[in-house]
Amino acid sequence: MLTRRQLIKTGMAGSVVLLAAGLLATPQADWPAHAEPALHFLQPVDAQIIRSIAPVMLGMSGLPVNDIVRGVDVAISNLLPAIQQELRQLFDLLANRWARRWLAGVRKPWAQAPDSELTAFLRSWQHSPLLLLRSAYQALHALINAAWFGNPASWSAMGYQQPPQIMSLLP
Repeated sequence: MLTRRQLIKTGMAGSVVLLAAGLLATPQADWPAHAEPALHFLQPVDAQIIRSIAPVMLGMSGLPVNDIVRGVDVAISNLLPAIQQELRQLFDLLANRWARRWLAGVRKPWAQAPDSELTAFLRSWQHSPLLLLRSAYQALHALINAAWFGNPASWSAMGYQQPPQIMSLLP
């Protein structure tokens, strides 16, 4: 049975641990951020995350990842503010080196992470027993796939021929 003094000491110790965890969980990038041209929602660290996981998620190398980053940015910029806020939390979580390491299982910074770790991260979140992680995977999957398959550069690789009347409307 706990005494009042033990309960107070335990509560204070728990508060210190939570405070320290909160300070350590502050999003910190693993690389110096560089300016991204014309991005409205994504921050430079978010763009690097997309650049790193898009080729692995799509299973293709040599993709125009900057086009995919811009496509994801445009897609998010047109979502409801509440959804944008949730995506901001997701990107802030992934940008945090502690969360990247312990929650995603990716040891190195996103730009340096090997494809095997990125694949394992994506699979673990895709099949996670936690609905939150599965939802985060589905959001990333939907955004990256929409950005790639909505890009006319992807159509020839798929053998898709857009009808001429629609092609004339594209910039």
